[in-house]
Amino acid sequence: MRKLIYRVHIWLGLIVAIPVLAWASSGLLYAWPSAVEGGKIESIQVSRVHITPAEAMTRANEFAGRKLPTTAVTLLMRDGRPVYQAIGGMGADSLLIDAEAGTVILTPPPGALTRYFRQAHFYYFAGTRQVTLMIAFAGLACLSAVSGIYLNLSLWLRRKPAR
Repeated sequence: MRKLIYRVHIWLGLIVAIPVLAWASSGLLYAWPSAVEGGKIESIQVSRVHITPAEAMTRANEFAGRKLPTTAVTLLMRDGRPVYQAIGGMGADSLLIDAEAGTVILTPPPGALTRYFRQAHFYYFAGTRQVTLMIAFAGLACLSAVSGIYLNLSLWLRRKPAR
């Protein structure tokens, strides 16, 4: 029985390692400034911010013609200007609201390299199957951990010195 669990544990480890390696390697690029778009860090010039977050969201809702399902509003510097980025849904859609003038634009699409690494890091190229895939790999990772615990306990109990 232990040999079967050992083989299953090895295969589960290999299967689970693939998405973990993709996630870790693509996430590593976010740690290097300017490796992907938006990686440059600029200090926000507070004196240039004339629009409150609430006003920014009101303008974004007016721009969209409806109340947006916003999950995050972030103040950041973009092209030397302070802007609020309003993100909705799972982060796929966002608007930029100029914090000085209050003008609203759709966030321009990222370049090919940035799109590639975002897909690799956040979505594993799974599209609409992302949640199903994440649940499946989380389940496999749990099975791998449980089988590893079993193997370690059986090894420790077998080697326990006699008194």
